[in-house]
Amino acid sequence: MSTPVIVHCSFEKHAAAILEIFNEAILNSTALYDYKPRTLQNMIGWFETKQAGGFPVIGVEDENGVLLGFGSYGSFRAWPAYKYTVEHSVYVHQAHRGRGLGRLLMRELIAAAGQHGLHAMMGGIDASNAGSIALHEQLGFTHVGTLPQVGFKFGRWLDLAFYQLLLDTPAQPVDG
Repeated sequence: MSTPVIVHCSFEKHAAAILEIFNEAILNSTALYDYKPRTLQNMIGWFETKQAGGFPVIGVEDENGVLLGFGSYGSFRAWPAYKYTVEHSVYVHQAHRGRGLGRLLMRELIAAAGQHGLHAMMGGIDASNAGSIALHEQLGFTHVGTLPQVGFKFGRWLDLAFYQLLLDTPAQPVDG
């Protein structure tokens, strides 16, 4: 594989590829606690929410412009005092996993969060996803809690583990 290229994803160029990656994860994994595949209509709202919140959608493409994976973050909770905290997610196309693309995307998201003056990044990870947990720990995230049996998929209860990374930003946080 040639050197991957980091890109800022757009609806026009990347929605279909992101949709494919999302839907594979929905149908075949517990990376998303969702049951039904999403539609292109869902992607319109997804991109609008990212744009309205000023949240990045960062992708990694191959030399031919094919999207191999993407990551983003969004609001952690809806109340104003959480304004310096985001919840992130990263998804890599099934044919390209295990090549370090998730790590590359995570590093880009961490850098973007710092540049945007955020303070805490939260990752909600299915507690059985050892690979994602190991990646987060290698990047300095710490386990801050597990919510047992909060999801049900594939005929079993799922535990949700939360991992957090605290950043040195913003320099001067403010109330309100």
